[in-house]
Order: sequence, then structure tokens, then C-alpha cells
Amino acid sequence: MLNSKDKKLIIVNKQDKVLGYKTWEECHRLKGILHRAFSIFIFNDFGELLIQKRSKCKPLWPLYWSNTCCSHPNAKNAKQNLTKYAEKRLKEEMGFTTKLKTLYKFYYQAKYKNIGSENELCYVLLGKYNGQKIKFNKKEIADSKWVKWNTLINQIKEKPEDFTPWLKMEIKEIKKEMREFQKGSSLQ
Repeated sequence: MLNSKDKKLIIVNKQDKVLGYKTWEECHRLKGILHRAFSIFIFNDFGELLIQKRSKCKPLWPLYWSNTCCSHPNAKNAKQNLTKYAEKRLKEEMGFTTKLKTLYKFYYQAKYKNIGSENELCYVLLGKYNGQKIKFNKKEIADSKWVKWNTLINQIKEKPEDFTPWLKMEIKEIKKEMREFQKGSSLQ
């Protein structure tokens, strides 16, 4: 996680008001403490979504398939524009950057075994990328692939246990955006 465990995450209430800062461990212990996060979905011109398999080193949901990139802004960059920070984080994890747009934000809580929980106010961002090769950070990601939207939906229906809980929640909302995308409108 690129030393993210050493950084303090942004504690918020459900209205996204900053309440303070706590370590990654504090935010994810037991039921978790509500903190700010983001999820990035990158599509290409073929209507495919770039998904990643989380590293086996991730303490929560290791080796689960998830969206293109997900992370937490932290105290150090709390005043930085979240979209700009997400673009930077995308480069750190996936090896490329592109302009992102915020689609929506939502609250969720999900428990992972007896290890910990996510308790997040999560911004969902969309972008487009048509580069040939993805040079992902192997400390963060075990694998990545482009997948057709309908294929992903079917895979989640067949084996939901292979996917992160936030991905399964987010795709329901993103499906609306996909209709517009498939009609040819730009994500940027």
C-alpha cells in the first residue's frame, strides 16, 4: 500500500465533514471508523472495464477482483482536490493516469472475516484509457485485465465470493452511466 499504513486517514461523518485523522489500522479494526475513500473505474473505447486482482499482501480482501483502483486520501493531502489525488494514486497503482470525473459518493460498511472492516464514505470516479499495456504496481496488485461489462456482471452473479463488496455495490450505480457510455457519450 505504498506506506499507506503509516499515513493517517481522514475521519468523516456521513455528511463528509472532517472530524480528524486516524491510522489505517484504527480505521479498519473491528467494525471500522468512518473514513473517506475513493474507487476508480477506467473504461476503454471498446466498453471494457479495467479490473484488478488485489495483492495477496492486502490485509482486507486479498486476491479478490475489484475495480481499477481504490484507495484513501490521507491527512497529508486532505486539502488537495480529491480527484487530482485519485489521478495521482491511479498512476502509482496502475502505471498510467487519465482525467477522472466524480460520478457519486456513497456510504458502506463491510466486514472481512474476523480481521477487520471497511467503513467508508466512498467517492466513485470514472475515466477512460486506451493504452496498450498496463504496468501495475506488483506490491499493490496481483493481476489486471480488461473485461466486457456484461461479462463482469455474469461473473459476479456466478461467483460473487471472488469480488470485493464495494465493487458489487458500485456496479449497480455505474450501470446507469454505462448506458450513456455505450451510446457514445464521453466520460471526460
